[in-house]
Amino acid sequence: MFNSDAHVESRRSFLAKTAALAGAGALVAAAGTSHARPVPVKGLSRPPLEEGGVIKIGVIGTGGMGTGHCDGFINSANAGAEKVQIVAVCDVCQSHLDRAYDKCVKGQKDVAVERTTDYRKVLAREDIHGVLIATPEHWHSKMAIDAIAAGKDVYIEKPMTLRLEEAVTLHDTALANPSTIVQIGTQQVRLPKFIEAQKLIAQGMIGTPTMSQTSYCRNNKEGEWLYYAIDPAWEPGKNLDWDAWCGPLGKIPWDPQFFARWRRYRAFSTGIIGDLLVHVLTPLMYAVDAGWPTRVTCAGGHYVDKVMENHDTINMTIEFEKGHTMIVAGSTNNETGLEVLIRGHKGNVYLGGRHCVVRPERIFSEELESKTIQCDDIGNDQDQHRLGWLRSIRTREKPIADVVLSTKVMVAVDLATRSAWDGHAYKFDPATMKALRV
Repeated sequence: MFNSDAHVESRRSFLAKTAALAGAGALVAAAGTSHARPVPVKGLSRPPLEEGGVIKIGVIGTGGMGTGHCDGFINSANAGAEKVQIVAVCDVCQSHLDRAYDKCVKGQKDVAVERTTDYRKVLAREDIHGVLIATPEHWHSKMAIDAIAAGKDVYIEKPMTLRLEEAVTLHDTALANPSTIVQIGTQQVRLPKFIEAQKLIAQGMIGTPTMSQTSYCRNNKEGEWLYYAIDPAWEPGKNLDWDAWCGPLGKIPWDPQFFARWRRYRAFSTGIIGDLLVHVLTPLMYAVDAGWPTRVTCAGGHYVDKVMENHDTINMTIEFEKGHTMIVAGSTNNETGLEVLIRGHKGNVYLGGRHCVVRPERIFSEELESKTIQCDDIGNDQDQHRLGWLRSIRTREKPIADVVLSTKVMVAVDLATRSAWDGHAYKFDPATMKALRV
């Protein structure tokens, strides 16, 4: 039974083991030793897509996020925004799979939809142009690399991967297959204000960009991610393949808390850092364009939600190779965040609203005028991000949230996670793509 002493003990043993393994990983990084980087796979040829033809996609992982993407693609197709069909859905949980399948069948007229619990069957289909991966984080790298090998374009939900080493391998694989489209689901980078900010910073309008700040803070009474419901009907071996869900992590004792609320546990997620802060990190890193993170520190704590294993409060400091410092705050117990701001030697860029606002530093007020760049309301940024991926599939143009930018984000995420747990600073060498504990 779920509440038995044996189950509680196995769960405690697993959590203790993963904590020890995380510490061992930090020691390896500190020693500067690691396995050689794998040789990237070469992907098969892409399925042909005629000009103006229908883009056929598969959705792998049909929990809440994956099913939401199904709704988004169907709505875009029915509104005439894009010619796209979902022709396959995949999940190891039968109830999740059936829900997504029913939506796709009912929402798409005369479209045959395959449902399967094995993602490899989706990748084996020669008619599928792209796959969207919305599984838990520990599967992202493996599935994305397999998709690239199968000649598919890929949309990966955030964060790009669970660990830095996985991100580097995926980064190398994507660069070795430059004709493949790989987009990460950090949709705020589509907001025009960040695109305009990057342009004016590149033009030198605010002088040297020295420091920036952002945050993702929210609050709830019960505890973060507890709103993901636990279905008492879940039964591994009957309607849920638990071993397949665990996959790259190996054998893990069944626990519906892990399955439904994996973001709360460090074995499966980096918590606030990877699930929330990537949304604000990605567009700000894109706008500043300061190169690779080279040194990261992070302080975190369990101040309210003491049951959650991952931290409920996070404060990151990221230093970049071109000479820039970024401050990032995250909370799941207080919704008051930081002003979104890029500081330059001559002026500052304010990005808290829809528009991009530039104001000079006092001593440069005669050289630089205050300016507001009016930015369009693009509506739902996630809708636009999906459509952007589909446009990239058609045009072969690199997406804005590409694998290089997202790997830089993963450097910050991974090093901050290590720092929050062990209290050390971490450095990153872009030449070797390795981390070192300071």
